[in-house]
Amino acid sequence: MIHPPQQTMLLDSLTTAVLHIDEQMRVCYMNAAAEDLFGVSARQHTGQPLTSMLPHAAGMCRRLEQALLHHEGCTEREARLSLGEREPLIVDYTVTPLLGQGVSGLLVEIVHLDRQLRISREENLIAQQQASRAVVRGLAHEIKNPLGGLRGAAQLLSRELDDPDLQEYTRIIMGEADRLKQLVNNLLGPNRPPNKQAVNIHQLLDRVRTLVEAEGHDGLVFESDYDPSLPELQADPDQLIQALLNIVRNAVEALAAQIQRGQPARILLRTRVQRQITIAQHRHRLVVRVDVIDNGPGIPAEFLDNIFYPMVTGRAEGTGLGLSIAQDLVNRQGGLVECTSKPGNTCFTLLLPLESPHES
Repeated sequence: MIHPPQQTMLLDSLTTAVLHIDEQMRVCYMNAAAEDLFGVSARQHTGQPLTSMLPHAAGMCRRLEQALLHHEGCTEREARLSLGEREPLIVDYTVTPLLGQGVSGLLVEIVHLDRQLRISREENLIAQQQASRAVVRGLAHEIKNPLGGLRGAAQLLSRELDDPDLQEYTRIIMGEADRLKQLVNNLLGPNRPPNKQAVNIHQLLDRVRTLVEAEGHDGLVFESDYDPSLPELQADPDQLIQALLNIVRNAVEALAAQIQRGQPARILLRTRVQRQITIAQHRHRLVVRVDVIDNGPGIPAEFLDNIFYPMVTGRAEGTGLGLSIAQDLVNRQGGLVECTSKPGNTCFTLLLPLESPHES
């Protein structure tokens, strides 16, 4: 026989949202996936009417009332649930009447279809990153060898030349060879494995904020919305700071025109915890979510699916390396960087596991 604490643990391990609704349409129970899906607290809403928890989901509430009235189950496909100010949810839900053994009401199982799409998109992002890193490593090897020979030949030639004007040409050749070598090294990113240790994500975010503010961006406003309950996570602090710096500096560059014109320019740093998140085919019980949100013009649609590829940029002066390196550094921590964008709201999201895959 399964005892209630064990039953609760099993239900909280599901990625499907589960609700128990009594005959008065009150919430008797919701699992962790339901809390995440609706952005509510089970402690706050248990015993309260479902309509107070989901005041905008009138269609689903009517279907549940009909199921209670007629003691009949039902299934809805691709139902649209409105959540007020939040983006609507596209879900499949199944309603099962509960009868007998002292249990009554309805069991509601809800599958978030957007979540399945997100997992597919994340797998595509990781595949992009792995493919681009493999291409870059191969190109780096092919480029660095002839560059070394080119620089060495220019250095030998400069020793044989007495004319200062001709020596200036050889210095240009050596300088450009060094610049190309550094560009290749930047493409490869750091080559050491992560030195993981317990880190406080809020301390790292405050450090990044201080570094960017010290660069002098008059008119740029930073805002923070931290979840103080977040525990420490295991990550390489230096690599994580570099990834966050690249993303925040990308946001600053997107806001450059607004800053110059004296228009509002804001960057919000937000942290939350999320449950049952799949990253690279590993499901994690808990992950830290870090959002870097700016109110810039947004990323053009033609770039959005490819921004994590190296050398892809929408700015003439950009190198297209910052986001690619950030994605690589976060991947090394077992995490992932995602992006959504529309005019006035571009959000880069870092998902960082609070436990290793074998613990999750």
